[in-house]
Amino acid sequence: MKKKGLLTILFVVCFLFSLTFVLVPSAKAETINLTYSNFFPPTHGHAIQGANMIKEIEKRTNGRVKISYFPAGTLTKAPVCYDGVVKGISDIGQSCFAYTRGRFPLMEAVDLPFGYKSGKIATRVAYEFYKKMNPKELRDVKVLVIHAHGPGILAAKKDVNSLADIKGMKIRCTGLSSKLAKYLGAAPVAMSQGAAYEALQKGVVEGTFCPIEVLKGWKQGEVIDHVIETKALGYTTAMFVVMNKKKYESLPPDIKKVFDEVGEEWVDVHGDVWDYADRAGLKFVIELGKNIHGLSPAQEKKWIQSVSPIIFEYQSKMEKKGLPGKKAVKLLRDLVAKYNK
Repeated sequence: MKKKGLLTILFVVCFLFSLTFVLVPSAKAETINLTYSNFFPPTHGHAIQGANMIKEIEKRTNGRVKISYFPAGTLTKAPVCYDGVVKGISDIGQSCFAYTRGRFPLMEAVDLPFGYKSGKIATRVAYEFYKKMNPKELRDVKVLVIHAHGPGILAAKKDVNSLADIKGMKIRCTGLSSKLAKYLGAAPVAMSQGAAYEALQKGVVEGTFCPIEVLKGWKQGEVIDHVIETKALGYTTAMFVVMNKKKYESLPPDIKKVFDEVGEEWVDVHGDVWDYADRAGLKFVIELGKNIHGLSPAQEKKWIQSVSPIIFEYQSKMEKKGLPGKKAVKLLRDLVAKYNK
């Protein structure tokens, strides 16, 4: 009997010991591994803040979430980043709405020349616009962050002081900024930021509409000679950080909460980055000795008048499609007035 009892005890001990080998892998399996694709180059402020966002999520989840980072479009290129998230090629993605023209009709309204005074203001307007409009076009993902750059400028190989100077110029644009170029008499060339440096260097384009931060962040200040401040136009380009919807919905409630909270916080983080980067971009081109100037008051007025039909055109086009174009434009005007104070 004693021998039988000892065998029973030995069996139980061995069984419990074997459980440790079964339980260890299952504990490891609880780590949620995700990927984040970002079109910004690694040294750009928005790429750095993308990495910081990852660190914050990993910290607040006590390591239960691990995110592999792919800046510079190494996992998905800028124009396909959004679809890459929808299809699960990446779990999280950051890019620009304007790179897939027509895909985001209501979010395109943010890019119109409403007179944004700064990147932080444009970002707050863009995010609040998204929250209030809840556009159908973004319901196939989980939106974490919406942000937008500060007032755009014209960076060019030749000097531009008037509408006559810009007429016929090949200008790199994206989304609705191509309409700006067209109405100003230029020849718009659709192109992502990643291709702009070489295009400017080789003379494929003669200028680019962009926020001034691009001149340092994407090094384009090296291949232009003139910076023409067109802040009176006050256009912007809205960006997104989105997550695969199924992946988000599969997360435990406490981890979902972390993503929600960090995303909300990083709206202002990205807004601040735009303004810091604009200051750095201006300093960069000053140090390079580039020619920097604004337009005369008379020319500024002419430029504003030239592009003013764009807003009405957008509004009418959306209404014909059965989308609330008038509501979108009114909301944006109200938000810009609110935040520009």
